[in-house]
Order: sequence, then structure tokens, then C-alpha cells
Amino acid sequence: MSNQIRLLVGLANPGPEYARTRHNAGAWVVEELARVHNISLREESKYYGLTGRIMANGQDLRLLIPTTFMNLSGKSVAALANFYQIKPEEILVAHDELDLPPGVAKFKKGGGHGGHNGLRDIISKMGNNKDFYRLRVGIGHPGDKNKVANFVLGKAPAKEQECIDAAADEAVRCMDILLKDGLNKAQNRLHSFKAE
Repeated sequence: MSNQIRLLVGLANPGPEYARTRHNAGAWVVEELARVHNISLREESKYYGLTGRIMANGQDLRLLIPTTFMNLSGKSVAALANFYQIKPEEILVAHDELDLPPGVAKFKKGGGHGGHNGLRDIISKMGNNKDFYRLRVGIGHPGDKNKVANFVLGKAPAKEQECIDAAADEAVRCMDILLKDGLNKAQNRLHSFKAE
């Protein structure tokens, strides 16, 4: 099995006031995956998150949406990964990405945190191992770095939200390709997609 991914994490801030904000785009992917596989995510306090389990392409895959705040995401990821002895290379983290426009999502393996507080905390809690997979869900950029905090915590206009949702849906479809045929094939399909 070329890509043994055992844990899929969707980053978000907890609470209803953040539910549809751009920063939660990673969680929407995990929620959609849970919906497609007809499972409910349940609160697990020992992992500081909502968890579930699916079988995808014959692989046992754990789903996790941390219920910590974004900048403490690593606490949740490390708690579950350590318990199940899941290595960083077996984790995929779905997160919002300022450097991609709405309607675009991309897979990537390894790399820095790019200023994303959720990724920054996961890297530090995983012993500075950056070698996990990422699913970058484009949310666009406000054009000024001083506006980023309000932008990611704001809701996208309806048209942009449709594009983000479409890219998240496509990413869920490409997840099967990733698990079955590996990163390159999944990238080829997902990276050619753009919701208009």
C-alpha cells in the first residue's frame, strides 16, 4: 500500500459562531467524508475532538476534528496519534489555504506551516515532524496581511462558499484515489479541478 494514511484531520475552531467561517474549511472535508460513509462523529474528550472511523479502500481510517481552538490543534492530533501509534507520515491534515482561490484544493506532502496556526501547533506537538500529508482547501486572500485574521474568521460570500464546498466535495472524491493509487494520481485529478 503506497499511501498508508490512518488518520484524517480537519482543522476548525469550535463552537457555532465559527461553524461556517473560512478557517473551518478543513473540517468541512472531514464532515463530508463522514456523511458519505454514513457515520456520525462523536465527541471524545480524551482526544479533544470529534472522532469517527470509516473503512475506505479496505483501510481503517480514523477521522478527527479537534475541538480545541485552531492554535491548539496539535494537542488533539497528538493525543489520538499517540494512542493509536499513528506516525506523522500516516496523517493527512485538511486545512484552509489563503494562497489558493476558492474552488481549488490541493494535496501536498510535508512542508512548513505557512503561517497557519493549526499546522504550526501540529508540527510542534509531533516533535517538529512536518512529514504529514496536507489537503489545502483554497479560501482566497483578503489582499492585505493585516486583514487575514478577520478574513479567516469571517464567512465567505455565497458564491465563494459554493466554490469552497465544491472543492471540498471533489477532495473527498479524490481521497479514494489517494488511498488506492497514491499521491501523484490524486494530485493529477484534484489539481485539475476548479469550481467556477
